[in-house]
Amino acid sequence: MNTTPTPRNPLRDPRDRRLPLIAGPSSMVMFGVTGDLARKKLLPAIYDLAHRGLLPPSFGLVGYGRRDWSHDDFADYVRTSVTEHARTEFDESTFEQLRGGLRFVTGTFDDTAAFQKLTEVVEELDRTRGTGGNHAFYLSIPPDAFPQVCSQLANSGLNTPRDGSWRRVVIEKPFGHDLASAKELNDVVEKVFRPEDVFRIDHYLGKETVQNILAFRFANQMFEPIWNANYVDHVQVTMAEDIGIGSRAGYYDGIGTARDVIQNHLLQLLALTAMEEPISFDAKELRTEKEKVLEAISLPDDLSLHTARGQYVAGLQGGEEVKGYLEEDGIPADSTTETFAAMRLDVNTRRWAGVPFYLRAGKRLGRRVTEIAVVFKSAPFLPFSSTDTADLGQNAIVIRVQPDEGVTMRFGSKVPGTQMEVRDVNMDFQYGSSFTEESPEAYERLILDMLLGDPPLFPRQREVELSWEILDPITDYWAKNLPPAPYRPGTWGPETANEMLTRDGRAWRRP
Repeated sequence: MNTTPTPRNPLRDPRDRRLPLIAGPSSMVMFGVTGDLARKKLLPAIYDLAHRGLLPPSFGLVGYGRRDWSHDDFADYVRTSVTEHARTEFDESTFEQLRGGLRFVTGTFDDTAAFQKLTEVVEELDRTRGTGGNHAFYLSIPPDAFPQVCSQLANSGLNTPRDGSWRRVVIEKPFGHDLASAKELNDVVEKVFRPEDVFRIDHYLGKETVQNILAFRFANQMFEPIWNANYVDHVQVTMAEDIGIGSRAGYYDGIGTARDVIQNHLLQLLALTAMEEPISFDAKELRTEKEKVLEAISLPDDLSLHTARGQYVAGLQGGEEVKGYLEEDGIPADSTTETFAAMRLDVNTRRWAGVPFYLRAGKRLGRRVTEIAVVFKSAPFLPFSSTDTADLGQNAIVIRVQPDEGVTMRFGSKVPGTQMEVRDVNMDFQYGSSFTEESPEAYERLILDMLLGDPPLFPRQREVELSWEILDPITDYWAKNLPPAPYRPGTWGPETANEMLTRDGRAWRRP
């Protein structure tokens, strides 16, 4: 395998803000191109990048799948996907430019002849589109298909760069279903691609608000001095959805909420919130600080008291009757898969000693929201009577990841009038009203960073393994000792989740 590093473009200066970074000559081969993720997110993101001028005019996109399509059939499919789901408006000239690089190869994952055809198509793009041997392989497929696809890529030589070009592979979560499977999966991929050429996509890390956590913390002097155990009482990380599992029964049952989103999304948000300041935002330094946090996490001594899991039942949500999890299509009547998960974790560092981090995620909850709430200790001395501060809670900084991206600060203020009455008020910052530029979709940022070879937003294998080391003992305990408790749609989970915080003298924040 060629280990020659990709040469740096001498004309590109990272300090130059006059133009956005634009991907160089390249193409992407997409496996699983007919799936929902590709149709609703990936293909529209590629079009949006092209529309914003961030892809080279000669960019190539190759779809690989079982459908008996010509290149024109594939182009029609991409057009439909883009017109229905793209963030930016449809522009015929942009699409025609993109269309010139669209190709489709029909085949299954065990079809050696089809991979030979894929090799020929990639070489044709090098000749006719000037892609320069730079090709990314996006595996939007189930993890159990990775070994076969990686083996075919290696046997056909598609994984091997030549003459200073690059070959990269993009893999979607889940990165395994436990620590052992995550290691097996990594072994398969890294036998074929170099570790630095493996890009593990967690789309949450591409969200503008998640990246703003770093700016919020480290570009502002006013927050960092109080971002520690001296002032912070606890931290809550919430990811709530108001929908059920929809058509995902085949994937979701047996996986559950903890493996689906806590192992990746929520632990990444925790790490960004708790990490120390990196010496730079280079990939190595940023990943190192996140890994230090994950290494410092400890689990509660009694998982029965400080974790909770639930499963939604039938009921009313938004004025409509909805099914319970066990009545959803494709779900066994005796399934014990959780649709709600909550847990307390502690970060054993000097900054966070004694500060609990509460994580919760679930489906069929009160509303769709993802947020990080840093809740501060009460003032040590209040020269007020108890009635003056009856409506005063704890100060909090809430970072909203979705859907209303922004930051809210909650603090106490005197109510106008002759009496001394202090009540909570909010100071609110919203991306939509503060900036004229619309935030790009997460996949736009991540696909562009991958094409540029810029890896800070992509977790490396060590992060993945540390996350499973945290979660595996909890899911193992649940499987043996803690069946999911029922909860009604439109609520915020089972009562056991409230009891979990009540034992610590705290309560969940209502988003």
